[in-house]
Amino acid sequence: MTNSSRPRRPDVTTVEIIGGAEALTVGLSGYDARWPEVYRRHRRRILDALAGADVEVEHIGSTSVPGLAAKPIVDIVVAVPDITAEEDYLDGLLAAGYELRVREPGHRLVRTPARDVHVHVYERGDAAVHEYLLLRDHLRTHADDRALYESVKRDLIGRRWNDMNDYADAKSDVILAIKTRARAARP
Repeated sequence: MTNSSRPRRPDVTTVEIIGGAEALTVGLSGYDARWPEVYRRHRRRILDALAGADVEVEHIGSTSVPGLAAKPIVDIVVAVPDITAEEDYLDGLLAAGYELRVREPGHRLVRTPARDVHVHVYERGDAAVHEYLLLRDHLRTHADDRALYESVKRDLIGRRWNDMNDYADAKSDVILAIKTRARAARP
């Protein structure tokens, strides 16, 4: 891993979705107390795959919020020193059995073949990592926003989505409103 604050090479400039758009085929499940254990197993798998690498690994998304209904897909974020240095992290993740799904500026997504775990890779310090943690931590401690978010998700999941990313985009307004309240609630 590089310790330089400069990337080794320019990042990609386009969005590459390996395999193309995929229809959303999973629904919401009630909170499953096994999700944290799934996260811990994959955290260990990721750290083993990237042994010696200076990475940070966090459980994010709805499965990281006790009591919140979610698609049964555990989301994990990994912060790496240099997103452009794919040889430092992507090879190890692929060797550990994850499959590359998305390569886009500042972000890579790998997932399990069963599609039940998504690993989002960002460069350390990327605002997206902070935003994921802000939302997660707020929803863990604010039942009213947790209930609002779940109700919006339940409404949206009942619609037909030709691409899972469209479903995610449709939640943007409520997520933005919740994050605004989260920032305002900080001391």
